Amino acid sequence: MSDLAIRAEGLVKRFGEVVALDGLSLTVPKGSVLALLGPNGAGKTTAVKILTTLLQPDEGQVEVAGIDLFAAPEKIREKLGLSGQYAAVDEYLTGQENLEMVGRLYHLGKAESKARATELLESFGLTDAAGRTVKTYSGGMRRRLDLAGALVAQPPVLFLDEPTTGLDPASRLGLWDVIAELVSGGTSVLLTTQYLEEAERLADNIMVIDKGNSIAEGTADQLKTKLGGERIELLAVDESDVQTIASTISHLGSDQVSTSGNEVSMPVATGPTALMEALRLVDEKNIKLLDVSLRRPTLDDVFLALTGHATEDGIKEKETV
Repeated sequence: MSDLAIRAEGLVKRFGEVVALDGLSLTVPKGSVLALLGPNGAGKTTAVKILTTLLQPDEGQVEVAGIDLFAAPEKIREKLGLSGQYAAVDEYLTGQENLEMVGRLYHLGKAESKARATELLESFGLTDAAGRTVKTYSGGMRRRLDLAGALVAQPPVLFLDEPTTGLDPASRLGLWDVIAELVSGGTSVLLTTQYLEEAERLADNIMVIDKGNSIAEGTADQLKTKLGGERIELLAVDESDVQTIASTISHLGSDQVSTSGNEVSMPVATGPTALMEALRLVDEKNIKLLDVSLRRPTLDDVFLALTGHATEDGIKEKETV
């Protein structure tokens, strides 16, 4: 039996002259989380639609929970849960009624559907609102109810398409805890997100896709390492000292020094040792500094380097592809 919850090879999808997916391949081991990141139109939502049987690929192979997409799509639907970018709940039904309806659609039976709905409402902190119509719920409550709906049938594979978009920080943290708990219980997750912090917090593996294909893959630490380790950042009191600082410490770096306003930044291979030497050299020049730091690259840095898009421009995806 395969140890993969999801396997996709060579996915191609075209919409007229637009190539949404161009040979995308990915795998998600059982009990793990794969996060998909990518700029506008990268193909993340198209990939999710194909993997959840909502869209047919033009080319490629897909298995979910060991089931071939083309041979038995109806059996795949029995094994997966999906929470999309927008909460798919009926605002004129109560929270309890929404979840019971999902249970009945999964043929759980009336009693089991009611019991499962009650259990999930408690797990997601919605018991007090169970009898209220969903139109009275906040955005965070709707997202929690939507995720609860995806779990009614206790699927082994869960697809989350930007699950925390639009939530306040407290609600986002709450959902992260719920997702982490699901994974610890054995659920396999494919996650698309516009929040790099979310990918770093939840994902075992991260794939950056652009123009319908993968351009980088690895853990958060592995992706950061590709940018060359740590960076020295020195903030001068006087902007007129910036060029002197840059020329003074340039030999300590593993790549070119960059400057912006009062800041001097440079990648280094030796970390703290290079920072201490840089401070000594700057002090010898009697240059005053406002701040100093040594930091590793962030996922924002990685994303910008790989795609040429800043995260606020690049990851926010309002695509149908």
